Amino acid sequence: MQTIENVLKAICDFVWGPPLLILLFGTHLYLTIRLKFMQRYIFKAIRLSFSRPEGGAGDISNFGALVTALAATIGTGNIVGVSAAIAAGGPGAVLWMWLTGIFGISTKFAEAVLSVKYRITAKDGSMAGGPMYVLQYGMNAKWLGVVFAVFTAIAAFGIGNMVQANSAALLLKDTLHISPWLSGAVMTVITAMVILGGIRSIAKVCEVLVPVMAISYILGCLVILGWCYETIPNTISLIFSSAFTGQAAVGGFMGAGMKEAIRYGIARGLFSNESGLGSAPIVAAAAQTKEPARQGLISSTGTFWDTVVVCALTGLTVVNSGGWQKGLGGVELAKYAFSVIPTFGPGILTFGLFTFVFSTILGWSYYGEEAVEYLFGLKAVRPYRYLWVVCVMIGSLASLEMVWTFADIANALMAVPNLISLIALTPVVVAETRRYLG
Repeated sequence: MQTIENVLKAICDFVWGPPLLILLFGTHLYLTIRLKFMQRYIFKAIRLSFSRPEGGAGDISNFGALVTALAATIGTGNIVGVSAAIAAGGPGAVLWMWLTGIFGISTKFAEAVLSVKYRITAKDGSMAGGPMYVLQYGMNAKWLGVVFAVFTAIAAFGIGNMVQANSAALLLKDTLHISPWLSGAVMTVITAMVILGGIRSIAKVCEVLVPVMAISYILGCLVILGWCYETIPNTISLIFSSAFTGQAAVGGFMGAGMKEAIRYGIARGLFSNESGLGSAPIVAAAAQTKEPARQGLISSTGTFWDTVVVCALTGLTVVNSGGWQKGLGGVELAKYAFSVIPTFGPGILTFGLFTFVFSTILGWSYYGEEAVEYLFGLKAVRPYRYLWVVCVMIGSLASLEMVWTFADIANALMAVPNLISLIALTPVVVAETRRYLG
């Protein structure tokens, strides 16, 4: 088992290595240029995300599609992942993470445009879309659609289900001394109540859960930063300077040069906002809309909120705490940063992590469901939902290091066929954008 685990880790390091990071970030830059820096429309996009649906085919509102995608995107990576990136890459990793969010807005926009344009109406009358349908109907490459769906289904059960449930159970055990059996049972029941009702039920819950969890976490970070406001100017200066020069951790956890700052900042930013991975456009295709570009704008705000706002605030909070200089990493570094204010800080961290994890379980359940439906048809959807619920309980109790690694690999491999479709169909995205925005 140890040998298998070592092999999987080696594969994971390879697939998440420089080639994929260059391809992802390169696609961000390419689409930003081809779309003439469409990020300038971000405030228009935010306004649209809170507007009434414009009508047209679809199962859920524009806002419902956005918050469901955010539910899946905002997860442990926004807290623990950011802390790990800073521990490994130094304070400069925060700036590179932030830049991936800025440029990733174009990619998230393009993904949604294509998914809405090439979506279909399923036999039960619901909308079905995502990169698998883009590959099949936009590029006439069904085999690539199948490849994407297979990797999505695998990644969903790992990174979107069991490892999330495991993280939540361990968190509640460590902080509140709640048995994993109890927390797992509660999560399983609540998950069943939500996902067995399908996308409409998931979106309805996410419309309440996501704003509450995001606003609470953002306000919590702002309070902690306000508590230590004297050091913020120096912290911001350090983040910018070390992004281009490198900054070794004084405590010796891992010396970080410019190369490490870029590598870990970009990797964690890409992993967090999922721009280019092909997950979020699956739910964008279910939105009620007539215009692909309109939903593209709304979906692009997901990357803005996830990385440009939430990850940036986490990064600023962690760097400002100075814990990265003490040899701390991951969860321990996050705990140190939020313990600046006794009781309040740990409370915000616990609430944030638990709600982020639970929302990810809900959001990814739909991604996996659509992938399974594409592969096996509607008849596979209900059994899949029952299996998803069971895996929440399994994940709460099991040790999942190998599962996490395997899911990480599948998550990375999702990106390859999706990026192929984005690059090949860029002219379609450009045409739709010009038609809608002029």
